[in-house]
Amino acid sequence: MVVNVVSHTSALNRFVPIKPCKTTPPTIFSGTPEVDLFHPEAKTIMVKACQDYGFFKLINHGVSFDLISNLENHALNFFNHPQSLKHMAAPPHDPFGYGSSRIGSNGDVGRVEYLLLSPNSLLILHQLPVLFRCALEEYMVAMKKMCCEVLEVMAEGLGIGERNALSRVVGDERSDSCFRLNHYPPVAAEEDGKMLIGFGEHTDPQIISVLRSNNESGLQICLNDGSWVSIPPDPTSFFINVGDSLQVMTNRRFKSVKHRVLAESKQSRMSMIYFGGAALSEKIAPLKSLMSKDEESLYKEFTWLEYKNAAYKSRLADNRLSLFEK
Repeated sequence: MVVNVVSHTSALNRFVPIKPCKTTPPTIFSGTPEVDLFHPEAKTIMVKACQDYGFFKLINHGVSFDLISNLENHALNFFNHPQSLKHMAAPPHDPFGYGSSRIGSNGDVGRVEYLLLSPNSLLILHQLPVLFRCALEEYMVAMKKMCCEVLEVMAEGLGIGERNALSRVVGDERSDSCFRLNHYPPVAAEEDGKMLIGFGEHTDPQIISVLRSNNESGLQICLNDGSWVSIPPDPTSFFINVGDSLQVMTNRRFKSVKHRVLAESKQSRMSMIYFGGAALSEKIAPLKSLMSKDEESLYKEFTWLEYKNAAYKSRLADNRLSLFEK
């Protein structure tokens, strides 16, 4: 993770917090859009879902459930280890590896422990068992492939001439994608009914995020009217989040979805998130092939490195894109 100071960081003290969502008890959301990746109308449904919610459920995705469950079993085994052993997978002064409670370096905390990995970090995490590392590598390869497939369908739905206009960014061998395993321990009986934050509200800075969780609830998204809704879990499917970078590339046709996780289950919750990102030097700006003749860009052009630095200097709930709006 790069922490170099960049030209935009002088304005970091002017972050505009994301408008808070309503605090009324969330309802279970029955309107999650479902996209069958191989259905003829997938592109139409996907684009509408990204415009309306910045979020959808992906079914018939082609990823083997054996591959998914194999990684989940290895991950659960790792998180069940004593704390002293898990901390051996936390290299000093390295953002990748094992962590717990503390989310980032700016004061955000949650009831979560995690492994944060990049394809390169797998080479240095020798503390992880070989079979676990192999399962991680195999899963990340599958996620990258699926990200590219999803982005190509999106490009078709948006009417962009080049089908790979979005997917080439994530598919680049230099792409700065990463992977996170989040483990939320079960809630104790005396805490039942309390609103406990597992992972605070935020948007994802990358292009898209691919989430899969076990059959325990906790994920919530914020709707356009400011209300929080709970997303029913589905361990056989993936949930796709629009990230900040894709919001910019589509000139706000798509909006990155604000989401959070509550720690509310009496069983442990496990989630796996692949963040499809651009190469550090990639310039992020609205796609000219998407914009109409007289349409103006809503954002200043920036590199992924600049935005990444800004993101990691902010709090979870900050509106990072406010620095780059025209």
